[in-house]
Amino acid sequence: MNSDSVVLDKIRNDELLNRILHILKEEKTWLVGGYIRDLFLDKTSFDRDIVCLKNPSKLARKIADELKATFIELDKENEIFRVVLEDKLTYFDISRALDDDIEHDAKRRDFTLNSIFYSFSDDKFYDPFCGISDLQKGILVCADINNLKDDPLRMLRVFRFVALYDFSVDKQVYNFVKNNCGLINTCAKERINQELIKLFGGKYCARALLDADECGILNEIFPFVEEIKKIPPNTHHHLDLFHHCIETMRKIRLDNALLRVAAFCHDIGKPQTHTIEPNGRHRFIGHDDVGSKLIKPILKELKFSKKQIDYVSLMIKNHIYPSALMSAKDVQDKAKVRFVRKLHPYVEDIIELARADRLSARGPQVSEQMVRENLENLEELLDFYYKIKPTLVSAPKLLDGREIMEILNIKPSAVLGDIIDALKEAQLEGKVKTKQEAIEYVISYFQNNM
Repeated sequence: MNSDSVVLDKIRNDELLNRILHILKEEKTWLVGGYIRDLFLDKTSFDRDIVCLKNPSKLARKIADELKATFIELDKENEIFRVVLEDKLTYFDISRALDDDIEHDAKRRDFTLNSIFYSFSDDKFYDPFCGISDLQKGILVCADINNLKDDPLRMLRVFRFVALYDFSVDKQVYNFVKNNCGLINTCAKERINQELIKLFGGKYCARALLDADECGILNEIFPFVEEIKKIPPNTHHHLDLFHHCIETMRKIRLDNALLRVAAFCHDIGKPQTHTIEPNGRHRFIGHDDVGSKLIKPILKELKFSKKQIDYVSLMIKNHIYPSALMSAKDVQDKAKVRFVRKLHPYVEDIIELARADRLSARGPQVSEQMVRENLENLEELLDFYYKIKPTLVSAPKLLDGREIMEILNIKPSAVLGDIIDALKEAQLEGKVKTKQEAIEYVISYFQNNM
């Protein structure tokens, strides 16, 4: 955590701010919000919020002209404007202080740690609600608890900040969320989506979801939560299903928010497929396939993109595949190639999910040797992928479907698809490298398998 003096020096030495300092000092203006917060946390931020007392549109246009940047009208009614620099990453948001009153503006911001103002004219902080102190303590406090009611999305933002910074939550804030969690359903799903992506991208995401669950807001967003809580620990799982899903997500090492979403949701098909055999064994046959279908409408409702939904669904559908493949005796390279071809370019992700799943299921019938062998097998599969990955990228198409049909005198059919897939596998295995070898291969394959 940086000190006040360090943060002041960083603001004074900010190259972009210095380029427009003469403009900012023409009127009463303040730097505020996440940029200051992140400076205290010693984190990089690319957006700077500027508040003024009058005519923010004029101020924004002046800044845009000075920086040769793009002026954008975000919200004309509330007088919020954006200046985007050429890199498309760095931008300024310029707005008018609420009711033309800086203290009122500070009081209505979501949390006190975002209510720290820096005055360009006075060159000092304005911190009426002790935001610097709360930031140093790592606690989320509201200057006015009604801020959460005015914009219920801020209730979810509580847990986004927990996920990103491991903050604790003020008791008043916690109790408000617990007693009003249903208000989150009044928020636009697009805004909820943005908060979720940031939350799942946080290092402390697992803790944030547990806190959100205690407040009741998690089930408001993910209705399957109550269902997976009903699946108890069993001989292969030392945790109930809800906590197993949280633990699986916690074990993900890749910095990939969507993979963490998939880890959290990977077993949502289990409640529908749960059976108990006479010997007491719990079975969940086909839960991977069921779960991959269940997740699609859930994520669609939360405004995830089709590409994101397809990715999460693919992860859920195949989360058992790597371990099942490698547990077979004398697994052949051909089977590994089939796995790689099916899941490239997401092979690393699915193996990471399988690894996390394995580490999160430690029931009484799961020995340390089983876990060790499983992890070694997954590492072997990953090494195999790295070995043939260059081939995946550079393998040329030696024969297209039309050429194969002419060579074999066949028509478009499922048989043609099988031959094309077999030829691809042969290329990946290094058995076929030239067009002539490809012709000989498809003829032989057709004669021996069709």
